[in-house]
Amino acid sequence: MEWLENILQWLNPETILLSGGVYLLLLIVFLESGFFFGFFLPGDSLLFTTGLLCGTGVLPQGLGELLLLLNVAAILGYSCGYLFGNRMGKFLLNMPESLFYKKKYLEMTRSYYGRHGKFTLIIGRFLPIIRTFVPILAGLVGVNFRQFMLYNILGALVWICSFVVAGFLLGKSFPQIKEYLELVVVAMIVVSAIPVISTFRKEKKRSKLTTETVEA
Repeated sequence: MEWLENILQWLNPETILLSGGVYLLLLIVFLESGFFFGFFLPGDSLLFTTGLLCGTGVLPQGLGELLLLLNVAAILGYSCGYLFGNRMGKFLLNMPESLFYKKKYLEMTRSYYGRHGKFTLIIGRFLPIIRTFVPILAGLVGVNFRQFMLYNILGALVWICSFVVAGFLLGKSFPQIKEYLELVVVAMIVVSAIPVISTFRKEKKRSKLTTETVEA
């Protein structure tokens, strides 16, 4: 299982930032924001770690520069996801399931979008998996592009700034925390997983109730 350990190591936010630098960071945020095969990439924990390492002086970029670049990457990622869903939606619906694509992820996003509407483009930024499929679904159902871009930009600003600035302030206040970075990363991954597990369970329960109602 050495290959699996290597993959997990390369998905570690600390490894990504210290080995690949800001360019790899931007690529991951871009891919995870709108390409269905990027749902497994670290998002929240990576952003928080970015802010923390910026606050402790490990990263050479300033906070303002990072926020600008990350917001651009997140907005472009969602925009590409929208275009993919708009142009290739039918292909995606008929695509066979694989390690990187599960139809239940799209259905979970569809159900979530049905309850929260366009605000899902903002709220969904904080939910792994849903974050990746929201722009694709928006393109698939034909959401007005101008409206989409408005919520796209607002969602990116709220998501990026909240995690990066929180990490930055923690790093500034407690510079010694970089010595415990691995523990911080693990904690962030666990915290990030809680909402998506909760959402997954709720959607599964709703789906079961809907099926029982139809059958009755």
